[in-house]
Amino acid sequence: MLRRIIHIDEDKCTGCGLCAGACHEGAIVMQDGKARLVRDDYCDGLGDCLPACPAGAISFDFREAAAYDEEAVKAHLEKSGRTLPAAGGAGDEKSELRFWPVQIKLAPVNAPYFQNADLLIAADCTAYAFAGFHRRFMRGRVTLIGCPKLDAVNYAEKLGEILRGNAVRSVTVVRMDVPCCGGMEHAVREAVVRSGRNVPCDVVTIGRNGEILAEAPAAAAGPMLRPLM
Repeated sequence: MLRRIIHIDEDKCTGCGLCAGACHEGAIVMQDGKARLVRDDYCDGLGDCLPACPAGAISFDFREAAAYDEEAVKAHLEKSGRTLPAAGGAGDEKSELRFWPVQIKLAPVNAPYFQNADLLIAADCTAYAFAGFHRRFMRGRVTLIGCPKLDAVNYAEKLGEILRGNAVRSVTVVRMDVPCCGGMEHAVREAVVRSGRNVPCDVVTIGRNGEILAEAPAAAAGPMLRPLM
């Protein structure tokens, strides 16, 4: 199946081991002084390891990979006396917000945290519609939010400046399945063109009942934006 999964650049890896410690599933091990992904089905694609890496050696790939297998992960962890963290309730959740401000119209254009960042651009309503928004989308990313219907600003111009002036690694757009959110996706598409850079972009559409919709065909997103399932 096509899905998001981590990629480790061994040339950049310094062998510090922080990513292996941050991976709750034990998907990363240290071998010959380098971090390596043990098996695709051990990686849940959430990216706890990304912010832990001081060398920027870890990024996301969108490729053919085995589906995440929680039972296989549990068996793998049991061999080393470890267990998966409990899902828990709302009291166990923590904020994944890493930088401020988050509003597109307030964000600085050349903030240092944009360098080598995976950027999340989300419509305001998505965080209210999708339970677990922090864990599923914000973790490991720099977050920007906005509403093209309410904000009287040119998102394409501002985002284009951010992409042009910073080495952003990827962009994930999270929008609602409503017409006005098409403006957010269009702005990002235009921003990529304005930047002159071929930045990998994913589009996630959230339904009004809070589900991730998988109906959108890849062609609908255009050549530079693809649906993220």
